[in-house]
Amino acid sequence: MESALEAHAEVRDPWLPDRLLRTERDALLPLLRRTPEAAYGLRTACPGWTVRDVLAHCAAALVRIVEGRLEEGVFLPAANAADVAERVDWPLARIVDELERGLSEAGPVIAGGDGTLDAVALGEWIHAGDVRAAFGEPGEYAGDSLPLALPLLRMVSRKRETPRLIADIGGTGGPLVLGNEVPGRPPARFRGDAATLIRLYSGRPLVATRYELAGAAEAELLVYR
Repeated sequence: MESALEAHAEVRDPWLPDRLLRTERDALLPLLRRTPEAAYGLRTACPGWTVRDVLAHCAAALVRIVEGRLEEGVFLPAANAADVAERVDWPLARIVDELERGLSEAGPVIAGGDGTLDAVALGEWIHAGDVRAAFGEPGEYAGDSLPLALPLLRMVSRKRETPRLIADIGGTGGPLVLGNEVPGRPPARFRGDAATLIRLYSGRPLVATRYELAGAAEAELLVYR
């Protein structure tokens, strides 16, 4: 018989990534266009990457999806670095314009796929949090897009075969159930805020956060490696 927790598993919503990307576009682009260009040289949580580098990566990844340029090895570290290097001499405005195009047009392509690219949409939203954190803006890994990001994290955590975890993050109408059951192993438990949960699953710095994690190691929960 299906347990109450398993009842949380749902059929993929193919348009969820599109809604997340468009919502983030409307929030992020005004911030990018009003921020002085010097701030784009600030370092981010992504080792070796500045804000400009992160945005170049995000724009390139989405436009690859839009244009169907998804050859073998795409989105691996070497390919990501090559995309950033290709844009090193671009004017900043061109990178931001390309990002806007990607955030606007990639969603329908992702919706038409098998769900493999859903993780890219979630990653774009997390990278927007990296940018906010570097700029010192509030709401990194949270904000108005969070209600769209959390169910997408739930789906991605299952596809990436992380262990079952029950997250008590408050204010969500009940616990958030992530990952997959592991035979003979009880679910892990998390107690903390939603932004910290995002940091935990995406490998972002956990300095100055407060949370409780029992039954799983941090490294087991990563959905991006």
